[in-house]
Amino acid sequence: MAEQVDSSALDEVVRFTSDLIRIDTTNSGDGECRERPAAEYAAALLAETGLEPTLLERTPGRTNVVARIEGTDPGADALLVHGHLDVVPAEAADWSVPPFSGEIRDGVVWGRGAIDMKNMDAMILAVVRGWARAGVRPRRDIVIAFTADEEASARDGSGFLADEHPDLFEGCTEGISESGAFTFHDGRGNQLYPIAAGERGTGWLKLTARGTAGHGSKVNKANAVSRLAAAIHRIGEYHWPVRLTPTVRAALVELAGIYGLEADPDAPGFDVDGFLEKLGPTAGLVEPTVRNSANPTMLRSGYKVNVVPGEATAYVDGRFVPGGEEEFRTTLDRLTGPDVDWEFHHREVALQAPVDTPTFAKMRAAVAEFAPEGRVVPYCMSGGTDAKQFSRLGIRGYGFSPLRTPEGFDYQALFHGVDERVPVEALHFGTRVLDRYLRTA
Repeated sequence: MAEQVDSSALDEVVRFTSDLIRIDTTNSGDGECRERPAAEYAAALLAETGLEPTLLERTPGRTNVVARIEGTDPGADALLVHGHLDVVPAEAADWSVPPFSGEIRDGVVWGRGAIDMKNMDAMILAVVRGWARAGVRPRRDIVIAFTADEEASARDGSGFLADEHPDLFEGCTEGISESGAFTFHDGRGNQLYPIAAGERGTGWLKLTARGTAGHGSKVNKANAVSRLAAAIHRIGEYHWPVRLTPTVRAALVELAGIYGLEADPDAPGFDVDGFLEKLGPTAGLVEPTVRNSANPTMLRSGYKVNVVPGEATAYVDGRFVPGGEEEFRTTLDRLTGPDVDWEFHHREVALQAPVDTPTFAKMRAAVAEFAPEGRVVPYCMSGGTDAKQFSRLGIRGYGFSPLRTPEGFDYQALFHGVDERVPVEALHFGTRVLDRYLRTA
């Protein structure tokens, strides 16, 4: 298939990534983020191609952009291609370069959002503009969505769009977004390209312990802090049982083939942890998703050292595999015990998408065309994306934001990390792969 990515698209993807990074869209989760400047930037670039992007807000300044490209086959299902505009905070003092400089140095674009995920936003824009110059139309309708608030609750972003504007996504049955088709160097000379076909559910928890307030020098057998600490200890030390989902099973089987190992995930007594040990660094792709998890992250109690508070609270980052939410709930009931209450601070569903489909095969083929040395494998994300909210509309989500990076470049560590950056060549690769896939999807 002839490539439609011209030199202008390759130049633009770098410039767009840098420009978007310079637009500070820090989302601290306190509602103060303003994505509107980035949304207007993206909308203007889409409008120049003849599209008619719509800007939508639930809260002033928390802006989303949606546009539809009409395909050549009116009977085909539509495809959603989405990326978020907000980023997590960055402490400038910790960085080698100012995190919102968008600096391009030695073939690398630096700044918050370079990986998560203004790079993908830029690739989408570059591909669409390249199509406009070449007169290309995809087979199926493609809905482009740039969202707000993904780095917090998504209430102002994909949740708002799915709940209040479902008509904009009419006909969409599948979607692609972040965290897939990146290079994973396994330390043995292999280059893997994991494509996400699932996400663990989000269960952020608030724990509250209540007791008897009093003087710190007195005996207190109903100490809220002690009760909370005991519950947190039980949660932190708990070893969750293995729960394999179809996506993870498929990943284990494909990895076994790559490394010449025996693996039958459905066999009685299959030792998942023992198998993962044989994978070496590659185990990191699978290990977080073979079971539920709950990590204590925040503690709050008291106001003075000699006063026993009547209440203490904690927060826990919980995640559950597809089909594992009921077990997650009952286990937390048991671990917190009778003296500590828990509730969902934020909850979103777990997702699963099939890997034995033409859609997955076309993503695999698009990567193989430009990285023939690579091996594509399915995987389940340990965290979550906007695909959770769009799943309310019946849209099956995949993680497919292609990048080819050199050995030693730790893609996953740069998510929310210091000195976030992306090589220019990785952006060029991603633009070519994305173009190839979207034209065949």
